[in-house]
Amino acid sequence: MAVVRPIRPEPAEPLGLHVQAMDNLRFIRNTMENAGSFTAVPGQGGMWMGATALVAAITAHLSTSPRAWLAVWMGEAVLAFVIGLVFSHRKANRSSTPLLSKPFRRFVLAVAPSVFVGALLTFVLYHQGIQQLIPAMWLLLYGAGITSGGAFSVRVVPVMGMSFLALGSIATLAPVRFADALLAFGFGGFHIAFGWVIARRYGG
Repeated sequence: MAVVRPIRPEPAEPLGLHVQAMDNLRFIRNTMENAGSFTAVPGQGGMWMGATALVAAITAHLSTSPRAWLAVWMGEAVLAFVIGLVFSHRKANRSSTPLLSKPFRRFVLAVAPSVFVGALLTFVLYHQGIQQLIPAMWLLLYGAGITSGGAFSVRVVPVMGMSFLALGSIATLAPVRFADALLAFGFGGFHIAFGWVIARRYGG
């Protein structure tokens, strides 16, 4: 005897509510990650970076040779990088967001070219004996990188970048004897001031 089959197939068993909820949460998280901004910019870390830069500026100003001067600032650059990374990681953990998110990767990719060019030109200018251009170059390239990276971060970050660009422009015309003071004002003062704003308005 032939088996009678319904014309319409029987509906599949509906997904459990928890499965649907997990799918929705995953979709929302991916959407926010793709469209969001890098919010783990370390305000407190920026203030510490500024404080160490002030110490570096004083130490570099008291140095006895161009080689020692450059070594002080290179050491400060490495220290500032470590401070920024540690405080960014801590802030990301506090807000339960992954540090290596798409906004973070975009931020890094926007800043990285300026950092690379700065390192390369520092090497070239130092060995060509024209170290007087290095401070202005640092301020300008750092400002350019932060301004670009700020497109993927909170609003105050590109403002900080443009402030560095303005200061770097002044440094190109300033006498060499003001180099450490300008670097202290930028890497020290700007980091402390903008770090305080970020810490106060954007959660640390």
